[in-house]
Amino acid sequence: MRHALPVLTLVAALCAAWSGWSWYSAAHDDEAAFSRLREHVLREGAQAVQNLNTLDYRELDEGLDLWEDSTTGELHRQITGGRADFERQVVEARTVTGAEVLDGAVAELDERAGRARLLLAVRMTLSPPGSPPADRRMRLIAELARTSGGWKVETLTRAPGGAR
Repeated sequence: MRHALPVLTLVAALCAAWSGWSWYSAAHDDEAAFSRLREHVLREGAQAVQNLNTLDYRELDEGLDLWEDSTTGELHRQITGGRADFERQVVEARTVTGAEVLDGAVAELDERAGRARLLLAVRMTLSPPGSPPADRRMRLIAELARTSGGWKVETLTRAPGGAR
């Protein structure tokens, strides 16, 4: 019995050391860091796509400012360049749309280049004046670019067979 206590103490110390090393290794693993980056990109990209599919003619400036804040590149230039004409059309049509990202995945992520591609399932609700709201589900592909302001949508297209 006297010899068992030191042996058990040694075994417990070795187990504690091994557990601590395993935890430290997992916490500082490159794959874990990349996984966290993927989740971050998906969260930012999904929010940006939701922003781009939500607009209320009664709060048009705020909505279009959010569109501008969510985009970069050519898409951003299109939104800012055609804003005045688009505002007029939305007010005349009394457009109200809302969106919810139902599911999404990061299909590609190049951390060094600051590029990502997301596949997203989105439910968009269109509320035309004088009619009940209508839901539409779409599958979208969002190309993102990392900017100083975070991950922004550079292109947004429908996936093949992407509307129901």
